[in-house]
Amino acid sequence: MTKAAVAASYGGPEVVEIVDRELPEPSEGEVLVELKAIGVNPFDFKSYSGAFGTDESKLPIALGSEASGIVVAVGGAVEGPGGSIAVGDEVIVSGVNGTYTEKIVAPARFVFPKPANLDWDVAAGVLAVAGTAYDALESVGVKSGDTVLVHGASGGVGSVVAQLALERGAKVIGTARAQNHEALRAFGVEPVEYGDGLIDRVRVAAPNGIDAAIDTVGTDEAIDVSLELLTDRARLVTTAAFGRASADGFSTVGGPASMERRRLASPVLLEQAGAGVFEVTVAKTFPLDDVARAHAELQTAHPRGKFVLIP
Repeated sequence: MTKAAVAASYGGPEVVEIVDRELPEPSEGEVLVELKAIGVNPFDFKSYSGAFGTDESKLPIALGSEASGIVVAVGGAVEGPGGSIAVGDEVIVSGVNGTYTEKIVAPARFVFPKPANLDWDVAAGVLAVAGTAYDALESVGVKSGDTVLVHGASGGVGSVVAQLALERGAKVIGTARAQNHEALRAFGVEPVEYGDGLIDRVRVAAPNGIDAAIDTVGTDEAIDVSLELLTDRARLVTTAAFGRASADGFSTVGGPASMERRRLASPVLLEQAGAGVFEVTVAKTFPLDDVARAHAELQTAHPRGKFVLIP
């Protein structure tokens, strides 16, 4: 048996329950991982909030898609993206449903070697944000010499977008609350505060214009400013404003092409994370039993960085 967090119905964080689940032995091509830390993402609470519709047949909904831990059993000779996987290996599980648990059986193709110098909590949260950031940058073709506007540059995804854009040789203008500006400057980002007058502040920061814009917040302000500043809306992508993207004709992350791009990029992104090319900040950790509180706090103004659950 293993403890797991599930959404028993649709609604707010109060519908999340901790249940006991049977744990099967790993079959051929699978591994059993004892989890040390679990990444928390906005998608996790949106999955039961009704944001994507409701389907009673899907209840209870298993939560979570990323974690880090130690392999405790394998189903035969097992090969993952990083090669053979053995008992005792320290790994990252990413792209598997139901990681809000103490132990999980996962297909080996979703199990990656954990860089030795990444702590468990950082490792648990790195691939979802890094994969989304990479996908967004590829979607709008960010390259050396570009000036890129990143909305929500101090957030989990936004901060990695900014760091990877800088690594490509781009100049980055990042919107954020004033309290996060110093952290952005430390990365090399030029911060601007969102709110009334944003477009004028961006024009001052980027007098030669904006080449691409990446929105990670989904507000009308972010989209309106981006569309006004860009000459080519094909170089605008959002991770959140899906309705506006459909109405105004610009790109979103997600879909089969995005998933495949992220999967192929994951080993390189982990190598970069381990080498310090970019960093993922952990804002707060919670016991697994406190998942409802973690989801409630994640939907409010909170410290910069990722939330992580500890089994």
